[in-house]
Parts: sequence; C-alpha cells; structure tokens
Amino acid sequence: MAPKTKPEFKIAADNRRARYDFEIGDTLEAGIMLTGTEVKALRAGKATIAESYASVDRKGELYLYNANIPEYLQANQFNHEPRRPRKLLVKAKEVVRLAQGVERQGMTIVPLKIYFNAKGRAKIEIALGRGKKLHDKRETEKARDWNREKSRLMRDKG
Repeated sequence: MAPKTKPEFKIAADNRRARYDFEIGDTLEAGIMLTGTEVKALRAGKATIAESYASVDRKGELYLYNANIPEYLQANQFNHEPRRPRKLLVKAKEVVRLAQGVERQGMTIVPLKIYFNAKGRAKIEIALGRGKKLHDKRETEKARDWNREKSRLMRDKG
C-alpha cells in the first residue's frame, strides 16, 4: 500500500453537508473573484459555504450566492460585505452546460469546497447536484453505518 501523499492545496471552506443532501453529479473547478480582504479572511479559514449555491444570471455569468466570508478584522474601512454575490470564473461552454442542467433536469449548482491551489489562487469546486429525498438520506446513512461497522469488525478480527 502506497503512503498517502499530502494534497498540495489548503482547504479554506468545506461543504460536508452537500454530499448528504444532494446526489453529486459532474464536478468542476472554478476561479472566484475576491477582494484583498476576502482572500485574507479565507486564508484565516473562517468562511462557511453550507447554505450557499451558484446560479447563472441574465448575462450568462455564474455567481455564488449566500457564501459567508466574514470581515477581516485587521482591515478597517476597506473591508468587504460578508454575504455579497461573488462571480465565478468558468468558460462559457461550462456555464451553458451548468445552466442546462439546472433548467432541464431540475438540478442545483452546489459548492463543495473553497481552497487555495498550488499556485496560491483561490478556487472553488462546484457540482451539479440533485436533491435527495428522505428515504435516500436514510439509505446513505445506513450504508455509512454498515461500512463503519464492517471496518470495526475487520480491525478487531485481524
């Protein structure tokens, strides 16, 4: 078994609940337009994207809504608004594909995590997701519990 390598990016915000609430389809890495104080607040790791979503506006641009990047305390008058819409940087072809998934199939564009890549740029991983029903969530929980129990049994016996 090969040793695990440490990923070369730092996760600033993670949406762990998204995989529980949505069936995740295609994922996509996008750039995110931020101000200087937003980048500093992200590096501090205080952001939350649990209730956020992305949407295509009338001009055909993709925006992230309801993501909370708190104010950077050391910046006084040049601070940003914590829940402002932020533009996501993706190619036009990808925006069309995401918009079609939302319109035709009733899916949602869900952010999964915000991170800094190897070059130090802030990136966001977004995915097309379909909302799970209550019985699907129970099924996911049951499978997770069984895997946990199975690994516990294997560890105890072996």
